[in-house]
Amino acid sequence: MKDIARQRMSIKISTMDLLNNQIKMEAHASASYLAMASWCEQNAFPSSADFFYHQASEEREHMMKIFKFVADCGGNPISPSVENLNHDFSTLEEVFETALDQEITVTKSIYNIQSAARKEQDFLVENFLQWFITEQLEEEKTFRDILDLFEVMGREGIALKFIDERIKPE
Repeated sequence: MKDIARQRMSIKISTMDLLNNQIKMEAHASASYLAMASWCEQNAFPSSADFFYHQASEEREHMMKIFKFVADCGGNPISPSVENLNHDFSTLEEVFETALDQEITVTKSIYNIQSAARKEQDFLVENFLQWFITEQLEEEKTFRDILDLFEVMGREGIALKFIDERIKPE
């Protein structure tokens, strides 16, 4: 009976497993952004806090999009647990550097799934991931642009307030 159920799946087991790992990664990203928002709130960066609250919500949407896709394909999406979150940062710049590093890791993971889907001829997954590839380009660019503000405006005093004021949720 188990083999019949697997034949009814529209995606390959190997790519489903990778997508379940991605679900966990997106959940971790969402929780990380909440931790970053909290740090920003505590350190008087309200615009940055709002930005990270928005990012947390967006990452949860990404997680749910993958979760639903796996379910719609007849697969078994796994609800993730989230552990090992960093809540301690030294500077606002460090918060955004950490966020960029996280996005780069997510991008690499999506590329890995895309490569595996292509190798497995799992065309449905390959097509599904196109949106995520475009989204990751936008995410990384957003964080790079914010980090450029530190180079242009500075890293101390009033410059941090001006940087915070320029950061808006997308």
